[in-house]
Amino acid sequence: MRPLAVVGNVNVDLILGPVAPWPQPGTEVMVAHDDLRVGGAAGNAALVWQAMGLPFQFAANIGADHYGNWLANAFPEHAPRWPVSARRTTLSVGLTHPDGERTFFTTNGHLLDMTASAVCATLDGAAMGQGLLLLCGCFITDALAANYAALFDWADQHDVAVALDTGWPPEGWTEAARADTAVWLSRSRIALFNEIEATGFAGAETVEKAAETISHGMSRDALVVIKRGADGAVARDADGHFYRAAANPVEVIDTIGAGDIFNAAFLAAYAHSQPLPDCLYNGVTTASKAISTNPRQIAQQDQSI
Repeated sequence: MRPLAVVGNVNVDLILGPVAPWPQPGTEVMVAHDDLRVGGAAGNAALVWQAMGLPFQFAANIGADHYGNWLANAFPEHAPRWPVSARRTTLSVGLTHPDGERTFFTTNGHLLDMTASAVCATLDGAAMGQGLLLLCGCFITDALAANYAALFDWADQHDVAVALDTGWPPEGWTEAARADTAVWLSRSRIALFNEIEATGFAGAETVEKAAETISHGMSRDALVVIKRGADGAVARDADGHFYRAAANPVEVIDTIGAGDIFNAAFLAAYAHSQPLPDCLYNGVTTASKAISTNPRQIAQQDQSI
């Protein structure tokens, strides 16, 4: 198995819903579902690998409050190496809607203090040779993203392939967001987008065209993966071949974190040198199980990969 690592945001997620239509100001709305859980793109991915019983490295930071301690307790093997910010822990409130969409309200909090130097100090480069590093939460870890060059240099130095999931830019795909993403993609081996992110970044009408456009800005051996929710996932390999995995219909409880869970399950199979269709299938089925169970079920330690 190739070594695995994840770098990015871990924060608190408070999930409420479903809510429809959007409430009138000054009113109170009762909802049927709530969940307080470890979240953030990196946190969600780490939970999957932890549930699978896989060894992995995890570079993050936490806030100096009760929630920071709570997050640390969720990752006892990794948190002792994390810097503690003097700020409050980042909190994300996710409101789910009956149509499967969701709305987030997120505070800046401790994520403002995550830096490339701290990340590189947290990771053990000697143990990561020929490994895979999932880099996520790009647009909400400003200080880290401002010096991604140092992190990519670290990855090159230790022969680590970066799998990039930028997430959605809060201000949309502005020229600045596109320019930053293009630079990050040029130094990544794997791109992990959802359908809206991929077509929005690429200015394309189809996922296939988006995948082609994204791959043109990456290295020759790059892999582009696009997550399509209920329509499964599609991948374009370095030779331009497309692969697809369908998603079985499930009764959705909430989709928050589904893409992050897909990332982790996909990369777990990829790290075990599984065929690309099997990697897609592992990602889709793991995410489908998570979004349709309450309490949420992510993966089992004996899950076949």
